[in-house]
Amino acid sequence: MLKYFNGYNETVKTQVQELIHSGKLGSHLEKKYPYNHTYTTDKSLYDYVINLKNTHFRHSPPITKVHYDTKIHDLHSALGTHTFVSRVQGGKLKSKNEIRISHLFKKVPEPFLRMIVVHELAHLKEKEHNKAFYSLCSHIEPDYHQLEFDVRLHLTYISISNII
Repeated sequence: MLKYFNGYNETVKTQVQELIHSGKLGSHLEKKYPYNHTYTTDKSLYDYVINLKNTHFRHSPPITKVHYDTKIHDLHSALGTHTFVSRVQGGKLKSKNEIRISHLFKKVPEPFLRMIVVHELAHLKEKEHNKAFYSLCSHIEPDYHQLEFDVRLHLTYISISNII
């Protein structure tokens, strides 16, 4: 039931368990994040991602494609993916960056989507999940770690509510 909290200490896990058993997890999230975002099409998602990229990553490589992906089902390992493909074409090295976000994030609060997008955009500069990567995420989104925790709560709520 707490698969999204494997790396957390027992105190945090106990607090999450108490929210679940008291039936207050959903209301806790809804009170904190009452509104879902409006970026429900691939085009609007692309515009949203490009706007964030242009604000925080002006000098990073261009993004060629952004879309909601219905094939991302394993929420435990990925909420979105960043793909970098390079190939030689006519003596030139061509590269493209794609970002795919799980379709489950079409109907979530905007801060949750922002956290996922910031995470994927940070991979433009830092490929590994290391200290520099998380520092970059926190620089772009100061509430990054809290939002990541709340996304974990959201995913837990979805899994116990049999919405997936």
